[in-house]
Amino acid sequence: MANTLTGLIPTIYEGLDQVSREMIGIIPAVNRDSQVSRAAKGQQVTSFITPAVTASDIVPAVTPPNDGDQTLGSLQLTIDNAKRVPIRWNGEEQLGLNTGGPGVNRVLADQFAQGFRTLANAIEVDVVTKAVRAASRAYGTPGTAPFGTAGDFTDFSNMHMILDNNGAPMIDRQMILGSAAINNLRGKQSVLFKANEAGTDQLLRDGIIARVEGFDIHNSAGVKPIVKGTGASYVLGAGSYPVGTTWLALATGTGTVNPGDVITLAGDANKYVVVGTDISAPGTITIGSPGLRQAHAAGDAVTLSNSYTPNLAFSRSSIVLATRAPALPVVNGVPQDSALDRITVVDPVSGIAFEISTYMQYRQVQYEIALAWGAAVVKPDFVAVLQG
Repeated sequence: MANTLTGLIPTIYEGLDQVSREMIGIIPAVNRDSQVSRAAKGQQVTSFITPAVTASDIVPAVTPPNDGDQTLGSLQLTIDNAKRVPIRWNGEEQLGLNTGGPGVNRVLADQFAQGFRTLANAIEVDVVTKAVRAASRAYGTPGTAPFGTAGDFTDFSNMHMILDNNGAPMIDRQMILGSAAINNLRGKQSVLFKANEAGTDQLLRDGIIARVEGFDIHNSAGVKPIVKGTGASYVLGAGSYPVGTTWLALATGTGTVNPGDVITLAGDANKYVVVGTDISAPGTITIGSPGLRQAHAAGDAVTLSNSYTPNLAFSRSSIVLATRAPALPVVNGVPQDSALDRITVVDPVSGIAFEISTYMQYRQVQYEIALAWGAAVVKPDFVAVLQG
């Protein structure tokens, strides 16, 4: 086997092609910030958030009104993950496989495939989790996968309604679905797989669901069940809770209320997503922006939704994902370590650049697949959860 990675490039890309298209969903659906991606691991980078504005009456005068100042908000994005997947071979192992065996490169292709799969899945789970824990509101029935009623696109329309009410852009809307929701679209919604009705045979022939009701549809392995907290018998504490309130004081009840939990309030059909820190006793929780859609008063009952699977609908611009190769120490002005060779392999589907390094050891060689990333929701108003 060559001491550099040049001869392994076809093997590496073979592994990449086997996995990347199968496993990713939310990665290509979110916004990418190349400037943020140059930050060091653990460094916080500030992204600005423009506030909502109000209109005023036009009153003729000698000079225009002395107004227009705004207080910009901010959000901290951190490159908080630096992960590696090692692959190691010694000379005897290589000799055994190359002599009457399948050959080292065939096995390596599968090992690289599993490495790419591991890192891609870790990113998927990370981004989906952060999106759920910052979402504005929710819709759906916990425990019942969306799109289960044939010919009924209410799940699409209600997600649009949440985003519309929150002022999300009409363009570039994304929907991330777990396997159960995708299964219902493929199996029950005949308008999508009947070529004469859908206007395409992509789903019927190739199993592809590209765009429906203004959403780009993605299937993500990162959609994992949310187990609800144990909170019960909570009511709103003293104070007033007008429309737009994002903090709620909970009193009298017991048990945990966690980020990602969905709550309802007495007399209010809206479902609000808990964001921020959790509580395990009476205290204050935060719900996703833009807050309450309906005013509430002290004593109103607060109920936790059952455990659910968090499918997502959002505008691409609402979530930022930054990825880059992990940093190297600088020696004599050159970033380097003991690696004999190092290349970057770009996944053409997700745009992620994986770093692959070769480390020569005593009678053995180690390949390393590495990646650093960070993600944040920069506009929670434009993210909604579709419970299943």
